[in-house]
Amino acid sequence: MHFSETLATTTHRVFEGQMNEHDSLFGGQTVAWLDENASIAAHRLARRGLVTASVDHMEYVTPVAIGDAVIYQSVVSGVGTRSLEVFTKLVGEQMDSGERYLAGWSFMTFVTRTPDALPTLEFDSAFGQRLNAGYAERRARNKALRDAAPITRDDISML
Repeated sequence: MHFSETLATTTHRVFEGQMNEHDSLFGGQTVAWLDENASIAAHRLARRGLVTASVDHMEYVTPVAIGDAVIYQSVVSGVGTRSLEVFTKLVGEQMDSGERYLAGWSFMTFVTRTPDALPTLEFDSAFGQRLNAGYAERRARNKALRDAAPITRDDISML
C-alpha cells in the first residue's frame, strides 16, 4: 500500500458547547476527533482490528475559535510488526474569510489485536518520506518512556 492511500480527512464545525473557559476548542474534544480520524488512516493500512495504544505527542499551535472549522488530515507515518504510527495535522479554517491556519499536529500509536504482522507501506511522497525518516527514533523514544514509567498495570491505587 502507498502512504497516500492511508490519508483520512474529516472536517468539524466548532460550536458553543465544545469550547473551554478560554473561548477556544476544548482539548478533550480535539483528542476525541483526533482518535476517530487517525483510526481511519490506521485501519486503511491494517485492514483488521486495531486499538489506540497511545497519543505519543499532541502539539497545539493556534487556538480554534467558535464558528471556525477544524480539518483533520491523518496518514500512517511508520509501520512496525504489530504497531503503527499515525501523524495527524489539524488545520483551522475561519469560515467567514476562508483563511486557514495550523491548529496543531499529533503522533499516535495503534496496535493490532492479532499476532499477524502488519503490511508494509511504500512512501510515495517527499512529505511521507520525511515523516517516516524519524519513525525509528520516535518509536525508540516511546519505548524508553514506557520502560521508565513509574507505574505498572498492577498499580491501581494512588496511595
